Amino acid sequence: MVSPELSHFQSSPMAKPRNRMFWCLSEGFLCFGSAFLALLLVGSFWSFFTPTPSIDQTITEPSSKLKKNPVDCRESGFGVNLKSDPKDPTFYDDPEMSYSLEKPVKDWDEKRKEWLKHHPSFAAGARERIVLVTGSQPKPCKNPMGDHLLLRFFKNKVDYCRIHGYDIFYNHLLLHPKMGSYWAKLPVVKAAMLAHPEAEWIWWVDSDALFTDMEFKLPLERYKNHNLVVHGWPKLIYESKSWTSLNAGIFLIRNCQWSMDLIHTWSSMGPMSKDYNKWGQIQRLTFKDKLFPESDDQSALIYLLYKEKEKYYDHIYLEGEFYFEGYWVEIVGGYDNTTERYLEIERGVPKLRRRHAEKVSEQYAVFREEFLKEAGNGKGSWRRPLITHFTGCQPCSGDHNRMYAGESCWNGMIKALNFADNQVLRKYGFLHPDLLDSSTVTEVPFDYPADEGPW
Repeated sequence: MVSPELSHFQSSPMAKPRNRMFWCLSEGFLCFGSAFLALLLVGSFWSFFTPTPSIDQTITEPSSKLKKNPVDCRESGFGVNLKSDPKDPTFYDDPEMSYSLEKPVKDWDEKRKEWLKHHPSFAAGARERIVLVTGSQPKPCKNPMGDHLLLRFFKNKVDYCRIHGYDIFYNHLLLHPKMGSYWAKLPVVKAAMLAHPEAEWIWWVDSDALFTDMEFKLPLERYKNHNLVVHGWPKLIYESKSWTSLNAGIFLIRNCQWSMDLIHTWSSMGPMSKDYNKWGQIQRLTFKDKLFPESDDQSALIYLLYKEKEKYYDHIYLEGEFYFEGYWVEIVGGYDNTTERYLEIERGVPKLRRRHAEKVSEQYAVFREEFLKEAGNGKGSWRRPLITHFTGCQPCSGDHNRMYAGESCWNGMIKALNFADNQVLRKYGFLHPDLLDSSTVTEVPFDYPADEGPW
């Protein structure tokens, strides 16, 4: 059988000979010249009727489509271009810039703005972009189950960030050799601000704190005129002068010049300062309920608010309307009741009971909010606390406050971790039936009846 291409070539009228001498050398051979000429002519006609796509067309066509749709395959699922870093100079090219706490950053707002101008794909949504930062000690834990607990605490934060589309950075090193223990967070937060100019907020969460409302999203609109958010109470600062009037283990800080200045001032009361011992004495004289002599980050922040109220108070939001972080002792015992109350709501509201993708969890938190008006907030509330903070329990060292037994710390952590994990596992079809048993799960059927809970 002759191929269509060869058939077309053989029947072409342009294959006629121009001269007998060139037609053949003998009766058994074709004249190569005429054949070659015929091939060229046939090729010309063939390409005329079936034009070959140009190379330019195949290259330029996708880019013309990109003009209609700005999101291409080089961009992430959130519409930001992760493979573009223009050669235009930014603060990263400034040899005077430093990640160190000792050297303050100047004109940070302008530097961030300039960087965003050269990376326009990050501009959309920048005002709500959050990077969560956490960490632990450089060495293995002394407590036999400490490393396992820290892993689960970290997994919890990763789950929360995945659900809400936040980036997360976990640090396990001392970024300043003198700034250890609770002071270690400040050099990490400053470094995160410089490493993430695309983020408006840096959210520090201690390693011994975990999210226990996995769907709840921070009300950022509430903080639009503030640069720092901490859980605290003005009355305890200015009237009681208590060193526990706020908790510095969890805070949300805006990525701006004001925050850079605060970190510089705040860290000057830490171990890196030659006046470190003096600051400890000043804090104990100011806050009578402070029990230990060393200067700590929490007392230092309260001191700034107390002594320089005009400078700091209007910029710091003391969140007390919900558990921005909550003391575990007053929370853990209510998990079972909270679970039952939420199930009770779902039994009567089909759209809350509906199976859904993990990525749209925030929508269901909004749906549920109208049914939580009677839940209250804070101590005694049956609303899920955003963060349960195991203050006084040290999962890595195994030490704990003598006010309570160590066993209550560890059992409380396991219960909190599984309470949070159930909110995640449910999207995957499973649950822990017993909050004190991490190893057992049961499957959640798709068609469980409205008047019964599957767990």
